[in-house]
Amino acid sequence: MYRDGAENGGAAGPGGDAGRAVPGGHRQAAAIAALGLLGLALAGGLAIAITEFPRGLLVVAFVVVGAPLAWHGVVRRGAARWLSLTIAVLLLAAALGLIVVIGPLLGELAVIAALVFALAAARHAFTVKVALPEAPAPQKAVVFWNPKSGGGKATKANLEDEARKRGIEPIQLKLGDDLTELVRNAVAAGADAVAAAGGDGTQAIIAAAAAAHGLPYACIPAGTRNHFALDLGVDRDDVVGALDAFVHGGERRIDLAEVNGRVFVNNVSLGLYAEAVQQKGYREAKLRTILDAVPDALGPDGKAPALRWTGPDGQEHSSGAAILVSNNAYRLGAVSSGTRPRLDGGVLGITVFADSSGQKRSRVPWTQWTSAAFEVRSDSGIPAGIDGEAVVLDAPLRFASSPGALAVRIARQHPGASPSAVLPTSPWKAFRAVAGLAAGRNPAP
Repeated sequence: MYRDGAENGGAAGPGGDAGRAVPGGHRQAAAIAALGLLGLALAGGLAIAITEFPRGLLVVAFVVVGAPLAWHGVVRRGAARWLSLTIAVLLLAAALGLIVVIGPLLGELAVIAALVFALAAARHAFTVKVALPEAPAPQKAVVFWNPKSGGGKATKANLEDEARKRGIEPIQLKLGDDLTELVRNAVAAGADAVAAAGGDGTQAIIAAAAAAHGLPYACIPAGTRNHFALDLGVDRDDVVGALDAFVHGGERRIDLAEVNGRVFVNNVSLGLYAEAVQQKGYREAKLRTILDAVPDALGPDGKAPALRWTGPDGQEHSSGAAILVSNNAYRLGAVSSGTRPRLDGGVLGITVFADSSGQKRSRVPWTQWTSAAFEVRSDSGIPAGIDGEAVVLDAPLRFASSPGALAVRIARQHPGASPSAVLPTSPWKAFRAVAGLAAGRNPAP
C-alpha cells in the first residue's frame, strides 16, 4: 500500500562517469579566495588569542568539559541525564558568553565570517557538472506526484500544470494507492518513462518499478529533504526544472540495492534508529524519540540489538548500537559527511556504529566497509527503517547490490553529481587540493 516514507539517506554522484568541472578560471579564482580568507581567519584568531589571554583558554576548557558531559547525559535516563545536560549547557553557555559578551565581538564575528566564506569558496572550487550522454526524449512520460509530500511542495510549484506543458502526464497519489500497480497500469497504457515527485520512500518504489520494466526514471525533488535527489545531482530547489529531464535531459545508469527482495535507493537502518522509528509518535517528535532510544543501546544498562553478521575480518560479530546498509557507501566524517560520492560502484556500504566486539579500537566510533552482499542474522524478526519507513523483516536479512539497474534522466541545467563527487576525503587533502587549484593545477579527486 502507498506510504511516502520519510527521507533518510543520501544518494550518489557521477562515479565513473566523465565529469565536467566548473570552468578552470572560476575554480582557480575560488581556490585563491578560499586560501586568502582562511589566512585572514587564522591571523585574526591568533591576534585575538594573544590580546585576550586567558579568555581563550577558558573557552577551550569549558568546551572540552561540557561536550563529554552532554554525551553522558544523552546515553542515560532520569536524574543522571538531566544533571549532566544541565552542567553541560551551563559550561557551553559560559564559553559562548566569553566569546560574545566580553568584547570585542566585532573581531570574533569577522573571524567567523572569514571562515564561513572560505569554506563556501572552497566548496565552489570543487563544484562539478556532469556531461551526461544524450538520451532521446520519451513520447509518453508519466510523473507520479504526492500533493502532501514536503509540505505540499509539488502543489506550490504547480507541478501538475507544468508537467502537462512538457507533455508529461501527471498522476496524483492518494493514500492507499499501490504504486507498483499504478506503474504497471501506466506501462500497459503506453508509458515509456516514469518520474516520482515525493519523498525517498516514493522514489524507491517508482525507481524499482522503472528498473523492472526497463524504463528511464527521473527524480523530482518534492519531498522534505530529498536526499536521493541531492546525491543524484538534481537541484533540490528546482522542482519544476527537474521535469526537464524528460524534455532535454541526459542519462546515466546507477545501482539499486535490495534486502530480502525489497528495493531501496538510500539505506536500511537496523538497531538504534530502526527501533526509534517503530515507536508511536516518531513522526511527530523524531528527535525526542531517537533520544529516548539511545540509553537502550548505549547507556550503562543498554542492551545492543541481538543481531549477528560477518565483518570485514571474516569473523562473526554480535555487538553494535546500529547498522546502516546503503546503496553504495556514505562518506562519514568532517568533509561532506552523509553523502555518497557515487551510486554506480556496484557495492553496498556497510557501517556498524559503536561496535564493542573486542576488535582494535578505531579513531572513529564506527566500522565501515563495502561488499556486493551482506547478511544479518537474528533469532527473531528484525525492526528496520527502509528509506525511512518502519518495517519488521524476517531473519536472516540478505542484502545485495544490483549494479546499473536503473537508467536515470537528469535535466541539463542540474549538476548531475553528488556534492561529494570530487571532494577530497579529509580536511588536509582538501587543503592541499585547494592549494593546487590556486596554483593552476587540477588535482584528481
